[in-house]
Amino acid sequence: MVNLFVTAFISVHLIDVVDVLLVALLIYQLYYLIKGTAAINIFIGILLFYLLWIVVKALNMQLFGSILGKFIDVGFIALLIVFQQELRRFLLFIGTSDIFTKGRFFDFKWHMSTVQKMDINAIVKACRNMSESKTGAIIIITKNNELKFYANTGDSIEAKVSVRMIESVFYKNSPLHDGALIISGNEIVAARCVLPVTENNDFPAHLGMRHRAAVGITENTDAIAVVVSEQTGEISFSKEGDLKHALSHERLRELLEKEFS
Repeated sequence: MVNLFVTAFISVHLIDVVDVLLVALLIYQLYYLIKGTAAINIFIGILLFYLLWIVVKALNMQLFGSILGKFIDVGFIALLIVFQQELRRFLLFIGTSDIFTKGRFFDFKWHMSTVQKMDINAIVKACRNMSESKTGAIIIITKNNELKFYANTGDSIEAKVSVRMIESVFYKNSPLHDGALIISGNEIVAARCVLPVTENNDFPAHLGMRHRAAVGITENTDAIAVVVSEQTGEISFSKEGDLKHALSHERLRELLEKEFS
């Protein structure tokens, strides 16, 4: 047995190591792209299912293996259906990003995060001011998923979170006001971003597109959305597809502190 193991170990070639590393990099990049979205649970489930099939084949369990094999045979078609949006995002990510030119494909982010703590007071104060002046706004605050795909649809800003900066973006005559503002850590990443809208048929008809976009982005990611209504000045908060509206600025502060403190 020992000799067999040693022989198998010695027979491993350099190309086998490269093969394993490439697969590991591909899986990591797929995970990094969909983490924080609803697709991550499906991705993990499919990966565990495939590992189970490998174990069953190794144990030569023919009946169980043949059943699992049938699912594997049609698995590619199922993946195209289930991950239609994620595959589109992945192809766009590969085609439009600079991961190969700047070495980001190999950036595993093993270093400790240096992201500063988010300035909740600035966000709450800006929302209160915009609520009083009935200035429409939608602010997206990232958690695990950095929302790079959606940030790339807007204009890059990369500025520190501040009351004046947020209000200037959503000022009615500003060219950046029509779209979402994305905040990551204590940095405004981008403005005028395009977001997916919810397709829930039970969504309240009196709420506008900003509210639909807030629910849409939080349905599929772990982000938090804050909306200020242009018609009523009401402040809304969305998480995991759930929308709380007509909030006071103190209630908004409580919800944000619960998520980010």
